[in-house]
Amino acid sequence: MTLTELKYIVAVARAKHFGHAAEACFVAQPTLSVAIKKLEDELGVTLFERGGSEVSVTPLGAQIVAQAERVLEQTAAIKELAKQNKDPLAGPLRLGVIYTIGPYLLPPLVKRLIDTVPQMPLVLQENYTHKLLELLRQGELDAAIVALPLPDHGMSMQTLYDEPFVVAMPRSHPWAGRKEIPADDLKLETMLLLGAGHCFRDQVLEVCPEMARYSSPGNGMQRTFEGSSLETIRHMVASGIGLTVLPRASVADMNDPNGLLTYVPFAHPAPSRRVVILWRKSFTRRAAIDAVAQAVGECKLPGVDMAALEAAA
Repeated sequence: MTLTELKYIVAVARAKHFGHAAEACFVAQPTLSVAIKKLEDELGVTLFERGGSEVSVTPLGAQIVAQAERVLEQTAAIKELAKQNKDPLAGPLRLGVIYTIGPYLLPPLVKRLIDTVPQMPLVLQENYTHKLLELLRQGELDAAIVALPLPDHGMSMQTLYDEPFVVAMPRSHPWAGRKEIPADDLKLETMLLLGAGHCFRDQVLEVCPEMARYSSPGNGMQRTFEGSSLETIRHMVASGIGLTVLPRASVADMNDPNGLLTYVPFAHPAPSRRVVILWRKSFTRRAAIDAVAQAVGECKLPGVDMAALEAAA
């Protein structure tokens, strides 16, 4: 049994296809297939059911693949320990960020890290929370920046900052002159929200009880539209279609006199989200996580509260 064979069976289990797994491992399909057959013969078990266009994992094979993932993760940890003895900040850090944080945090964060730890380039991926958690568990990412609440994840976690939400509307809207807006008023308006799968949509519906209560069809909220990104929704709001809720860091200037939108804070208690960084407990480069957390604190994101990061530190 070799680590290469374990890598191959994990790849096939993920891709559910021998050809695609071989491409992911940068080997020819016959090479991968022969290696897996050799491992099956050695163990005396069948790991995969072959037939049709998709390969399925046998029940025992699923257990063996899960153990292989743990072995590969521990092997990577051994290599990281050796690196850490030299410089825990040396080498790339694979960082995932959710879609509603990435566009606003990554530009200043990457610049800050280039200035402070140029020997640790970031390999970045934007994705949904559930996908980032999956990639973390599989060892495809080293850390991820996401927002609470989260499902059970079994990861180490550090708080980065708290971020309030604001209401965005066209400058011509009757509410544009308000100092603040009660969340309850939103049920009377046409609301533009992110589509299903975005955690920010769920956070808005969770922290604004009025929106959660009236978001079901035919009950309260006049109409809702769903968009694929915050920037798409922002442009739709500017065209006069409706209102939306945005994370504060996505608004560079709340009082921009030349913009097409007006941004108004929520009335107290203002809904908000807590942004955190996650990493596997087996990840040995804690200094790299600390460097990212410190850089986030120095990014000066507009309107966010870094007190939570200072308390965690």
